[in-house]
Amino acid sequence: MTEGRDKLEEILKSLSITTTVFEHPEVFTVEAMMPHLQDCKGLIVKNLFLKGKKKKDLWLITVGHDKEINLTQLGKDLSVPGGFRFADEAILEEKLGVKQGCVTPLALMNDKNHDVKLVLDKDIQHLSESELIYSHPIVNSATMGMSYPDFSKFLEHTGHKPNFIELSKAGAK
Repeated sequence: MTEGRDKLEEILKSLSITTTVFEHPEVFTVEAMMPHLQDCKGLIVKNLFLKGKKKKDLWLITVGHDKEINLTQLGKDLSVPGGFRFADEAILEEKLGVKQGCVTPLALMNDKNHDVKLVLDKDIQHLSESELIYSHPIVNSATMGMSYPDFSKFLEHTGHKPNFIELSKAGAK
């Protein structure tokens, strides 16, 4: 997967996006990652790659690491028939080019057909210019931060327009 990280870094450089990177051992959960990110200033996110139960549409949900998500309520709030379930790793690899534990909105660079709908917690949209949003850079042995304007520029480059929801009301436990 390092070739994916190299490709990501090339794209970010071509867009003049500045990043801050924390290298750490491989982690497979947000809880395991947090001790390695004590010096991060900004919002560390967690990401869920989901599939609609009936229509089989694909969704990437990105929220602050400390938010709890009620998938049943979130499915209702986003009008997903039958609600959500976690997508299989094979679909994750096919659509985003990453394995479980490496899910990140930065992997949307691999979703050339725009099969994945992106949902961001509104808190992300309200970050100040000096606060960074942190997620994996395709691999789970590092965490990369960038400003929200740069994150938006990256999403625009991939052709993914996020849907924003307020998780304090929608989909929260």
